[in-house]
Amino acid sequence: MLRKYLRPIAAVAILIITVAGFIYYFATHQNVRTQLANTPLSTLIIIFVLYLGTMIALALILMATLRLCKLRIKPAESTLVTAYSAVINFFGPLQSGPAFRAVYLKKKYDLNLKKYAAATLVYYFFFGAFSVLFLLSGVLKWWLLPLGALAIAFTLGLRQVDQVKNRLAGLDLRGWYLLALATFLQVSLVAAIYYTELHSVMPHVSFSQALIYTGAANLAMFVSITPGAIGFRESFLVFSRDLHHISNNVIVTVNILDRAMYIVLLAVLGLFIFATHARNQLK
Repeated sequence: MLRKYLRPIAAVAILIITVAGFIYYFATHQNVRTQLANTPLSTLIIIFVLYLGTMIALALILMATLRLCKLRIKPAESTLVTAYSAVINFFGPLQSGPAFRAVYLKKKYDLNLKKYAAATLVYYFFFGAFSVLFLLSGVLKWWLLPLGALAIAFTLGLRQVDQVKNRLAGLDLRGWYLLALATFLQVSLVAAIYYTELHSVMPHVSFSQALIYTGAANLAMFVSITPGAIGFRESFLVFSRDLHHISNNVIVTVNILDRAMYIVLLAVLGLFIFATHARNQLK
């Protein structure tokens, strides 16, 4: 019985400790407050537009994932589901966005949840593979990343498709490249966001450092149990300092800026959901 509540309790505890740590750090470091206060409006606009781009990428990912399940939905519906699940994922318990999508698709389209889970694993494979490539870009050189991404996708395509289909619950993998492209777009946009944020705090940061930083931040999502990987992302970034060579002060400052901009995005998405009566459309 205790084990049932252990994960939620741990998630809440980590969230409270991390938020308290952010507040304490922000209150005791004048340079952080000054840096954030001096962030140009143009930089904030660029970050916000890039975050909107990630929402579009996620909508494309949802469509591509469902194509593996032999289900097609319209871009408008995919955008609404993505926006709704993003808000739920951050403010709901234990990142409940994926659960919302699964329940919605099951009730509306009677989607086989085993197929959807298997298709989601394909997405996680691409997301993890591209993130590892970014993390190792200091060794591979950043300009080799597109080639590495293509190699990963091409390798999957060369596998025995029939055998892979059986292992992945009978998915239609003919559209796997669409999911790979959409996932690479998402990871690339996240890298652009982090580079913009890092550059505003640390003007001499290189694009290669931003890619390594992105890889570490993305991989934190696989073990996180808190909204937006709060606490876990920061830990991964600190532990990977020997790879990206970005100081703890910069990591904390950038993460405060990033969290603030993401909350602004969620607020805009909330208005979008309200204005479009998404709840009634998705009921």
